[in-house]
Amino acid sequence: MKKNDIPSPDLFLFDAESFPDVKYLCGADEAGRGPLAGPVFAAAVILDPQNPIPGINDSKKLTEKKRELLFDEIIEKALAYSIQMISPQEIDEINILAASMKAMKLSVEALQITPDMVIVDGNKTPDLSLPVKAIVKGDAQSACIAAASVLAKVSRDRYMLELHQKYPQYCFDKHKGYPTKLHYQMIAEHGISDIHRKTFLKTLDKHI
Repeated sequence: MKKNDIPSPDLFLFDAESFPDVKYLCGADEAGRGPLAGPVFAAAVILDPQNPIPGINDSKKLTEKKRELLFDEIIEKALAYSIQMISPQEIDEINILAASMKAMKLSVEALQITPDMVIVDGNKTPDLSLPVKAIVKGDAQSACIAAASVLAKVSRDRYMLELHQKYPQYCFDKHKGYPTKLHYQMIAEHGISDIHRKTFLKTLDKHI
């Protein structure tokens, strides 16, 4: 069997078997903890178990084209979803972990349906008044967390492409703000912009 022929794990089955008595199961995930520029995004999703989405998986395991297609399908088929972001200025004020947790908290609280249970990718949970559980590598196990990872990733990538129109000198269309060699070169040439995370660039001299 070729690698591409290996079937994807049934992420919907994981949700159903792990949380059999939960009517509204919400998955939450973030995108953009590592970049030097731009906001961190988070999404919360309540999927419809009766209307599964084939091919759903951790956004990092999908091509950009596949993520874009799944983004539209998730929005169309989800019972509820929300996408939120925290600015680079606030990231600098409260740190990236706190900003990621806040973005997920806001995304859950903005859902049109109040979930009975929230599961989050990683090993930490946002401060919610709802039952919440962290699942390490949850975006590769749970359908609703995977869906949240896709919404957050695609939303952030699209936002960074918009920023590229405003700040073309940084080539955000190529690296989306992540700490690549090209990005460091552009910072060296053009300086730090108002959408860069200043706390991420304290050791900038080591990279230039």
